Amino acid sequence: MTILTPTNNPDTAGLPDQDTLNRMAGELFAMLPGDPQGIAQLISGFAPRSLPVMRNAGLNAGLPVSTPTELPPGLPPSLPLHLTDNVPSSLPANSPTTVPSNFPSNVPTHAPTAPVNARPDTANAPEPYYFLEYANANRLASQHPQQFDGLTDGRQNAAPSQSQSFVPQSGQLPGQDPLVALIGELFPSPKAAAQVHPATPATPASSHAPRSWDTAPNQTLQGQPATGHAQHSAFQAHAPFDIHAVRRDFPILSERVNGRPLVWFDNAATMQKPQAVIDRISYFYAHENSNIHRAAHELAARATDAYEGARDTVARFIGARSSSEIIFVRGTTEGINLIAQTFGKQHIGKDDEIIVSHLEHHANIVPWQLLCKQTGAKLRVIPVDDSGQIILSEFSKLLNSRTRLVSVTQVSNALGTVTPIQEIIALAHRAGARVLVDGAQGISHMPVNVQQLDADFYVFSGHKIVGPTGIGAVYGKQELLDQLPPWQGGGNMIADVTFEHTQYQPAPSRFEAGTGNIADAVGLGAALEYIERIGIMNIARYEHALLEYATHGLLSIPGLRLIGTAANKASVSSFVMTGYKTEEIGRALNQEGIAVRSGHHCAQPILRRFGVETTVRPSLAFYNTCEEIDHMIAVLRNLSGSRRA
Repeated sequence: MTILTPTNNPDTAGLPDQDTLNRMAGELFAMLPGDPQGIAQLISGFAPRSLPVMRNAGLNAGLPVSTPTELPPGLPPSLPLHLTDNVPSSLPANSPTTVPSNFPSNVPTHAPTAPVNARPDTANAPEPYYFLEYANANRLASQHPQQFDGLTDGRQNAAPSQSQSFVPQSGQLPGQDPLVALIGELFPSPKAAAQVHPATPATPASSHAPRSWDTAPNQTLQGQPATGHAQHSAFQAHAPFDIHAVRRDFPILSERVNGRPLVWFDNAATMQKPQAVIDRISYFYAHENSNIHRAAHELAARATDAYEGARDTVARFIGARSSSEIIFVRGTTEGINLIAQTFGKQHIGKDDEIIVSHLEHHANIVPWQLLCKQTGAKLRVIPVDDSGQIILSEFSKLLNSRTRLVSVTQVSNALGTVTPIQEIIALAHRAGARVLVDGAQGISHMPVNVQQLDADFYVFSGHKIVGPTGIGAVYGKQELLDQLPPWQGGGNMIADVTFEHTQYQPAPSRFEAGTGNIADAVGLGAALEYIERIGIMNIARYEHALLEYATHGLLSIPGLRLIGTAANKASVSSFVMTGYKTEEIGRALNQEGIAVRSGHHCAQPILRRFGVETTVRPSLAFYNTCEEIDHMIAVLRNLSGSRRA
């Protein structure tokens, strides 16, 4: 966003006074700022050239977001990613991290679906913005009812309806008509009037002109028909990535810790929640709360629609063929245990082998150890090299006729290593083994298409991707799920029960005994739709740039050792510092409002591979900034200097 500031230049004579300009600025900042550059261009058509356009002043007091004036040594001055003025500069070619080569290059697209009970006219709505500020929209509507007719209820500070809360209300330039009217009052020159173009009607999603990144419904994906649920809109056109707008979506980022603005660098443990997710859960409890599938009343129908709609969203987001391939669980840990106790007990016996990697979280080790004790199977481990990357040649040697299952993480939670999961799956299938992918850390950082990967099972947790805690999902190929026995018994998973025999529901209900976490499943659907609106590739590019920036800064600190330097990494750093226990570093950062994880990260085997028991792990997300990284680097540099002294 830009601010017009009058000067003492004689050319400004006759322009509006300061109060009028302040009112204009207030109207600008009240709008949904999805396209700051577009707003700036619009303003430039009306502002006299003598009024200088100022740069961003910052998100809030004490937390500026402009690019630092002093960059770490070796950084070139610009980043050719065109994300935002505030993204970090790119590193030289010998940077320790590069964009993962195994990102999918051709992902089919599918426009996000509207929530249940959305307004009927939303089919013709323009492409959504990814932030929702219905209160401001209502305020503008009360001031300009003609332009906003049908957009909101017109009442200032009105409580949002479901569609107002969860279906974006703006298109092209947010609030363009009221803005044009306001500027027309201030600068009524013929030249200005000639440059005003009212907002054009939105083109229905079904009739937009073909674009190079769109995938036609009958287009194939690397030889596979694009059937069933299409992949989320990773390559659709999106508004420019606006870190200011993104941060406003997360209310907790306004918190202060020890008198300082919160810097949340513990995203690998759990991500913060956008207001859209918080509102969706609140709306469920206020208007839809009921058990599902079991009653004929209205609230049961609403709750069932919301719950199954969330299942549809998960299927779309990961590219499953059908929503019946999606099982709701508490999270990745429960999902892996479910597969171990169903597929494992059915297909893995004495002297059979299960392969995991040295990178695994305890949740992808312990369930298989328990299964091995129960069945007499053996657990084999893929080694990693000194950078923390899986050695594929050693993996190939482990595969044999007794291999029944390979269970490997997509991204290491302790090191950030992005594993060559596509190659692992192909090699395992060639040997006749099934593959489970632990996607807890991968789901939020890169596009996932389970059909393209050809994964047999894929599991992830909602709280790792801006969703609620206590909810996650298991994907399983339909033909596999149909053969598996139930895991738990109870209500919801049965078709008929007598004292002599029970008939079970087909998948996925067969694996969802009892009353599920209905509200948080709905919240997970809202979280994935939020990510779709931003664009997962926008997130991947921005986070990669942040990681390069942070890596270069960390390497400049004397006595700091990075643990895990694989070429392909997600936005996780792990380090130790000479003379400090990791918990001391964590406490020092916390005193400055910076939240990081210090400990073994539930991944003791991989840390011991590098000769350490614990590390400090700052993990970044798409709502973090370079300035936050600079703050952390400054604290660490002070620690390093004081201990040496």
